[in-house]
Amino acid sequence: MGNRSLEVSGLELGEPHRHASACANVLRSGQFDRVLGSLHTLPDRGGFAEPWGIYPHADAHEVVRDYLAGVSTLVAESDLFEVLAHIDYPVRSWPTERAGPFDPAAFEGEFRDALRATAQSGRALEVNTRLPLQGIILTWWHEEGGDAITFGSDAHTPSFVGHGFAEAAHMAEAHGFQPGRHLYDLWGRVN
Repeated sequence: MGNRSLEVSGLELGEPHRHASACANVLRSGQFDRVLGSLHTLPDRGGFAEPWGIYPHADAHEVVRDYLAGVSTLVAESDLFEVLAHIDYPVRSWPTERAGPFDPAAFEGEFRDALRATAQSGRALEVNTRLPLQGIILTWWHEEGGDAITFGSDAHTPSFVGHGFAEAAHMAEAHGFQPGRHLYDLWGRVN
């Protein structure tokens, strides 16, 4: 079998359900070991906008609910990816001053619906180290039948690559997931 390099190529496809042809072209252009799918924008005023651009003129709770429904749509309408990235993306820009502290329990049903759809599709869930919600998300993921996870720091600068991975790994183990045989494997569920 030989030694496999620890270099793994990956790609995040933003909204592949809306841009299927363009995303398929990108995938044909190279060989990628891991492909993530993500949702960044929602319909807004005749176009699309990120949650931070919608919060100023919409109910923040509805924005999160719309986002999570959009995740279920993404999962149902695209087969171009194997890992769902940052399910809690709209929390990054949650308008605390206007809407109060973010309470994930207020969206438990919506999170569980999106997680269940992802689990039933056979995909893995990214544990994104950028936000502290991952403990409750991992609990719900496990309870909704999620079998695999991977980790991402969502680093936009080199100094943050891998930031928080040790803590995320400990948390994942505490929530019933374990590493695969190789460093580049998905982490699997412990039954």
